[in-house]
Amino acid sequence: MLKLGLLLLIVPPLALMGLYFHELSAVRECTLIDGGHWDYLEGVCRDTRQPFVPWVERAPWLVNGGMGLSVAGLVMVMARFYVRKR
Repeated sequence: MLKLGLLLLIVPPLALMGLYFHELSAVRECTLIDGGHWDYLEGVCRDTRQPFVPWVERAPWLVNGGMGLSVAGLVMVMARFYVRKR
């Protein structure tokens, strides 16, 4: 239970950060190199200004699910340390 809890505690936030930084690199390439504006809903570079749409509004199940799995992992780790070894 400890290994699964640690896995659930660590992997979802790392995956979310990886996805976030992947998108951030595309946004920075669009704005800094191409001189455009990033369309967050379509995920493409445009010539006209686009509104900012937070990631939690675009992918709520991914963000909330990842954080939920991480909290479940934390509970599993805490439960494992709370139970005394026999």
